[in-house]
Amino acid sequence: MAETRLKKKPYERELFRLQTELVVLQEWVRSTGARVVVVFEGRDAAGKGGAIKRVTEYLSPRVARVTALPAPTERQRTQWYFQRYIEHLPAAGEIVLFDRSWYNRAGVERVMGFCTADEYHRFLHQCPIFERGLAEEGIYLLKYWFSVSLEEQERRFRDRRDDPMRRWKLSPMDLESITRWEDYSRAKDEMFVHTDIPEARWHVVESDDKRSARINMISHLLSAIPYEEIPTEPIAFPERPPSRGYQRPPRDEQHYVPDIAAGLGKKDR
Repeated sequence: MAETRLKKKPYERELFRLQTELVVLQEWVRSTGARVVVVFEGRDAAGKGGAIKRVTEYLSPRVARVTALPAPTERQRTQWYFQRYIEHLPAAGEIVLFDRSWYNRAGVERVMGFCTADEYHRFLHQCPIFERGLAEEGIYLLKYWFSVSLEEQERRFRDRRDDPMRRWKLSPMDLESITRWEDYSRAKDEMFVHTDIPEARWHVVESDDKRSARINMISHLLSAIPYEEIPTEPIAFPERPPSRGYQRPPRDEQHYVPDIAAGLGKKDR
């Protein structure tokens, strides 16, 4: 991977250009009342979270929000499977990014035995119907599968294990995925057969190089939605009115946080 890794400077330059376009897309979504759903799926440690962070970095959380649902409650387990996802779908002028989605049933639930065979096959039958319904409703639905090699996944797992700041990201389920690599591969292949439909195609993102994966994924997202730049009025700042005699209270009457930062500069002199 090291030989083909996208270098930092061209990566940052292109990423910023794409993020600028994402802001333009956001304004189009907000202005036109469009609804956008982006599904991020893939192997553990495939780079989904990093891609989502770059997509949302300069966007308003009131327009673009990330949905990462925990395990279902006992009550939710008795609902129609898609029910708890529906309430997170966008209203007019919103973008929702699913950090994992209803496809849990075709992946981890299938492989780990968290659902029955009947529940699994019902999902494969109903999912295309559900997604066609979203498309017929006028929702832009984009699905990305982040693909990472076995060797690169294991390297990232070891990096997480050895980094105290990221060790929390290494879950028992991640470790289980190492021994079930082929099971997850078969589950993903079968999932694609049933759910890669014309109304909602799967788009595979090669992610052994995270920088390239982010550039490629965001570029595709922008190309898949027919947005256009919305003209904006120049922003004029109002004149500040004259003072009416306000005086700030004495500092010793309020509680300030300690100025730790002031001491940091002195240490480097």
